[in-house]
Amino acid sequence: MVQLKSQASNLVPGTKWLGKWNKNPYRVIRKLGNGATGSVYLVETRTGQAAVKIGENKMSLTSEINVLRHFSTVKGNVLGPALRDVDDIEIKGETFPFFCMEYLKGHSLSNFTKQKGMEWTPILMVQLLGDLDRLHQAGWVFGDLKPENLIVTGPPARIRWFDVGGTTKLGRSVKEYTEFYDRGYWGLGDRKAEPGYDLFSLAMIFIETAYGKRFNKPYEKENSLAFLNKQIASMPSLAPYRKVLLAALKGSYAGAQEMKKDVMVAIETRSVKSSHSVKSGARQKRKPVQPAKKQKNKQRKYYNKDNSVSYRVEVMLTASFLFLSSILYFMGQWM
Repeated sequence: MVQLKSQASNLVPGTKWLGKWNKNPYRVIRKLGNGATGSVYLVETRTGQAAVKIGENKMSLTSEINVLRHFSTVKGNVLGPALRDVDDIEIKGETFPFFCMEYLKGHSLSNFTKQKGMEWTPILMVQLLGDLDRLHQAGWVFGDLKPENLIVTGPPARIRWFDVGGTTKLGRSVKEYTEFYDRGYWGLGDRKAEPGYDLFSLAMIFIETAYGKRFNKPYEKENSLAFLNKQIASMPSLAPYRKVLLAALKGSYAGAQEMKKDVMVAIETRSVKSSHSVKSGARQKRKPVQPAKKQKNKQRKYYNKDNSVSYRVEVMLTASFLFLSSILYFMGQWM
């Protein structure tokens, strides 16, 4: 079995093959990585570049294929990559199953937020919560939800998942997980495939993005929830979303839509508070007006400067509000 796995996971650039049944041609450009259920390659096809995942057996890829097939039939699908082909490849007399999917180009979640700023994290999380809701409604949970399985495409910026190897039917045991994002590891729930499992993972992604790294679980003597609450409280950028994150960590949400609404409210509340803060700061910076008789010219100068500052602040706040409102509106339409 080890030999078969090595054959499927070590195709060199330039390797060509025809699908056994559908006869579609493929040429390996480079290897993208290894997953628990197979190896992924960037390939050239008749219609351009695509990604191919080759597994050891059909059962190992069945769940992924079912998920991709389902969402590939959804009009306007923006969830995972679109499914293009399902076939077998023969390597030295041995047959391996594979599927071909859309190749997503973009930035990792961590790189994107480092470049664009932490304020993008809740917006991307709103998008992801809408996607998760549709996945849950279709009867699956993502399972192994982590930054490595997410990518930000665009413009416009859109978070999408590209590895659905951990997807599990509702009610079953999650088959793949990564400890930091697993509520079982933190002692805050089991590994049953239900919406709350994914929401816990999303909360941990949110926290990790703010810190820029993962951290170790506390000693047995310290309560995990208390420890995570402390981590949230220690990071100012997480303060507006503290209640939402704690609710997700405790499993209080019935579904992704409920959490999505709370995140959107937190975004809007934070925006309003920031606006008031900027206005207050602008008022405090204004210089006192000089006496009218002795400093007429300076008086006019100061008034003009104040008006200019006030005007710029108002324009900035209005633009920010409209930008945020449009984002929230479209998020609501898409999700």
